[in-house]
Amino acid sequence: MKMLRRASFSTCSLLMLLMLAGCAATQPLEQRELRYNASAEQTLRAAVELMMEQGYVVRHADLALGRAEASLARWPGYRLQLKVTEELSGSRVSVSALRGNQPLPPYVLDPWLVALQNKLGELP
Repeated sequence: MKMLRRASFSTCSLLMLLMLAGCAATQPLEQRELRYNASAEQTLRAAVELMMEQGYVVRHADLALGRAEASLARWPGYRLQLKVTEELSGSRVSVSALRGNQPLPPYVLDPWLVALQNKLGELP
């Protein structure tokens, strides 16, 4: 009887660990990209400014690395991750976002990229 209880307890513990591991797994972040005519420095500065205008708190911004990360404290918590790279005649922005701990679909970021395009004065 004691052996049965131990086996049952061990099985229960193992199942609980597996369930918790499944909850902790997240999907990979998918990025949305757009090319701009502005330089990488101009684009990153405008992107960080746009984040702040929209209520995001910029947690990290590094001009040399071309990266920025910002959080929005509104429930369930949003986080933007931004990478700006220099192109031949402009820059390329890659942006991804999390809502809570789950990645947002990339198409949801299109309005943000268009807002950045507007901020840079590049809308047609």
